[in-house]
Amino acid sequence: MTNMKNSDRWLYVVVEDPGGDEKFVGLHDEHLNVSYIPAFENKEDALSGLVNMPGRKNRKYEVQAVLLDLLCEDARNNGFLVFLSDGSGTVLERIEP
Repeated sequence: MTNMKNSDRWLYVVVEDPGGDEKFVGLHDEHLNVSYIPAFENKEDALSGLVNMPGRKNRKYEVQAVLLDLLCEDARNNGFLVFLSDGSGTVLERIEP
C-alpha cells in the first residue's frame, strides 16, 4: 500500500457526466468490502478499463487525467480508496488516500 502526499503524479480516471455534475467513477469490491476509484497510469489502460466497468444508462463517461493529490483528497472525503489498475482491471497498487 502506498501513501503519496504532495505528489506531482498524474493518473487517469473515468469521470461520469463530464462538464456537468461530474464525479469520479467508483466501484465496490464485495469480496474485500471496500469502495475504490480505479486509476490508471496511462490513457490507453483507462480506456480499456472503461470498457469493463459497469455503467448506468443515459450517462456519459470520459477518461481524464487528474493529479494524484486531488484524486486522493476526493477519495478520502467520500470514503473511497484508490486502486491503481491495468487495462484489464487487475489491481497493481493500492493507494491509501
